[in-house]
Amino acid sequence: MLGEKTLERFRVTPGKRVRLKDHDPAWAAADELADSSHKEIKASAKKLLKQTLEELAEAQELLYADNHHSILLIFQAMDAAGKDGTIKHVMSGVNPQGCQVFSFKQPSVMELDHTFLWRHQRVMPERGRIGIFNRSYYEDVLVVKVHPELLGRHLPERAKDQKQFWQDRYDDINAMERHLDRNGTMVLKFFLNVSKHEQKQRFLERLDRPEKNWKFSAGDLAERKHWDDYMSAYEDAMTATGTKTAPWYIIPADHKWVTRTVVAGIVTNAIRSLKLTMPALPPEELVKLAVARAELEQE
Repeated sequence: MLGEKTLERFRVTPGKRVRLKDHDPAWAAADELADSSHKEIKASAKKLLKQTLEELAEAQELLYADNHHSILLIFQAMDAAGKDGTIKHVMSGVNPQGCQVFSFKQPSVMELDHTFLWRHQRVMPERGRIGIFNRSYYEDVLVVKVHPELLGRHLPERAKDQKQFWQDRYDDINAMERHLDRNGTMVLKFFLNVSKHEQKQRFLERLDRPEKNWKFSAGDLAERKHWDDYMSAYEDAMTATGTKTAPWYIIPADHKWVTRTVVAGIVTNAIRSLKLTMPALPPEELVKLAVARAELEQE
């Protein structure tokens, strides 16, 4: 697995202004993978990812057995950054009983009649489980910020007129994430940082390959025209909500194996930091096990 110091380089420092231009979307772990040829690097990367996923599966089993903590993984990104593929590959070895995935699309009429956090609070992960949000409540300080016409169709006028509106939303998010942390849910937030050039190549691939045509939407190109606005909104959101207890990680996303290996490593380290052990049975339960063993052996 990539070293802890390497993984920490992707973590947003609380209180420090985020500037995405300082983060390389094409970072490829050159220092950590000594092989020089492209073929050898890919082979090393594949081996590294396999090892990391095995370690994540072991960590998740401890989380499930302990049943005192839960993990919430939030994935945010521009279109074609690889959210779906990252979730699929990183969770490929995890026990399905211990994992819950939710994708959030455009809110329904009923959801708009509640606060922007309501539909997400309803599906927070249970103790012992990993919950995954493919997009999240952060859409309400990202998409809505870029497209203010979507804001507050059901909000009272006094809310829409507040000069501190966005800061108030950041404060609401921080308060909820502190509440989750205090009650045993570790929150890890990932921004998959794909370059505009790589997004273009992935869009073209979706257009060129019939089996991927379904992934393309005309709306993807429309949102691409707002690239700079989205980068600014992401910087503001991560600066305001990157905290010690609910950190943001800016993950290089131009190379898919990098994205998957780094995310898997961060999640594995996070679970290990809880220092969990398999639950020990009380003496009376051990007596029952001995009785059961004796009964089986006498059959």
